Amino acid sequence: MKLFHTSDWHLGRMLYGRSLLEDQRHFLEGQFLPAVERERPACVLLAGDLYDRQVAPPEAIALLDRTLSRLVELGVPVCAIAGNHDGPSRIAILKDALRRCGVYLATRLEDAFAPVMIEGEGQAVQVFLLPYFDTAQAREFLGDDNLKGENACMEAILQRMAPLFAPGAAHVLVAHCFAAGAQTCDSESVALVGGSGQVSPQLFEAFDYVALGHLHGPQRAGEKARYSGSPLKYSIDETGQKKGFLTLTWDGERMEAELCPTRPLRDVGRLCGRFEDLLARGPCEDYVELVLEDEEPVLLAAERLRPLYPNLLSVSHPKAFAAAVGQRAAQLKSRDQATVFTSFLKEVCQMDPEEEDLALFREVIKEVAP
Repeated sequence: MKLFHTSDWHLGRMLYGRSLLEDQRHFLEGQFLPAVERERPACVLLAGDLYDRQVAPPEAIALLDRTLSRLVELGVPVCAIAGNHDGPSRIAILKDALRRCGVYLATRLEDAFAPVMIEGEGQAVQVFLLPYFDTAQAREFLGDDNLKGENACMEAILQRMAPLFAPGAAHVLVAHCFAAGAQTCDSESVALVGGSGQVSPQLFEAFDYVALGHLHGPQRAGEKARYSGSPLKYSIDETGQKKGFLTLTWDGERMEAELCPTRPLRDVGRLCGRFEDLLARGPCEDYVELVLEDEEPVLLAAERLRPLYPNLLSVSHPKAFAAAVGQRAAQLKSRDQATVFTSFLKEVCQMDPEEEDLALFREVIKEVAP
């Protein structure tokens, strides 16, 4: 039996103020849906963060609507969960009606205890859909105020699932969380306090496969769990990641996973070089961050490069900046602290200090001076 595992579509996402909807449409309608039509998986597992924010823009809602409608037309069931970026109450609209069409959407913790049975080719896969939750929601649902941290809450929830396991079927969990030991990147909203937001991959041992969402790099999380990663690059530090979705094959004993790579409409990356070399290298339609390696300052660099790089994200000039900072520091080195303070107020704060300000500054310096 074949299944597809994907996650973190983040429909409606912006990159440096630029909408990625066209790029997301290219992935879904130009690559993902054709792959579904070609391969006809028994189910699509969508592990959260369908949208990029709780109140999604109308264009993002329309794109998800077309995508789910096409999957229904193809007769391919969809098992999806709400992620931390989704608005659970908003995406839950018509949830019961969608279930009758083969779209199973979990938005509340109680949904995790109504598993979906997927059958085909003489095999059966039982899918448990666990939406994103915080510890307060877990404690309230479980009626246990003694549970502390994500790991303890996840363990208690998974223990309640075990009695629901159907004999003879593969047991698959779809979840949206941060598995301990996994690699993060800049585009993810990961809030950690002393590791309290992490869960141990060992908790997933009872399942035959765990389809995870939340982290944008495709990777393993222990023996049984995997992140499919986001289908597109959503930050510069994802430049080296291979993007796509996972094709899963259940042979009755083991779930094999293979990354099906996708080609973006526009790539995301960083280019380094001298100004004249970057000019000669264009044109380039990708989303790029340019780093100038010239020793001397370049006048109006971004304005001159943008015609060749229409999706330019930023231009930085670290060597020239460091040189300028060094020159400025050298100029101020021999001056007394009051002069430096006065210069700062004039150049940065655009104000002339009064004698009262200088007197207060001298008093503070006197107190903190060794």
